[in-house]
Amino acid sequence: MKFRSYFILSVLVFAFFACVSGEESKEMEQLPYFNLSGFFDVEIAKIDGASVIKTSRINGEEKTVELVYSAADWKEEFLAFYQADINSPSLARAYSTDTKYEYLIHELLPEEKGKVKNIKIKYTRDYPSSITFHSSEENLFFKTSTFGEFHLNLATNRLDHYSIETTQKVWFMKPTNIKISGIVK
Repeated sequence: MKFRSYFILSVLVFAFFACVSGEESKEMEQLPYFNLSGFFDVEIAKIDGASVIKTSRINGEEKTVELVYSAADWKEEFLAFYQADINSPSLARAYSTDTKYEYLIHELLPEEKGKVKNIKIKYTRDYPSSITFHSSEENLFFKTSTFGEFHLNLATNRLDHYSIETTQKVWFMKPTNIKISGIVK
């Protein structure tokens, strides 16, 4: 009898959480902000198998290599952009949205807490031609700040160049600065 009661209780709990998560996805059927993840999925498909001249700089020490990236490699390369996507139920009202000339701008409201501080999308011929973002996080032990840029070549309508720069400062240590940039061939 106890087993049956536990079984029924666990089924009810599972059903409750399934309904709750289903409601959240219904809330997000209409995304409140620019869909960074979806945009990068489309753009990565265009450059699957493309070569890139990649420059990595760590605390001033620079290294340049030419690589051929698969779609999975590009997705990993642009992880910071995927992480900057602000379309989540918890952030649905945390950002202001404004347009200035050819720019769509999402900025974190002053009273809100969020890692991504702003995202700027420049439109050319009704399509995003560049995207920049700034994110930062700080607590008692560390501080981190990331800037990302993504630029399309308007002639080829695919990625031209990008950069991602992160600075991290841990409590008693010197800051670490990492910059990754690439030019797609």
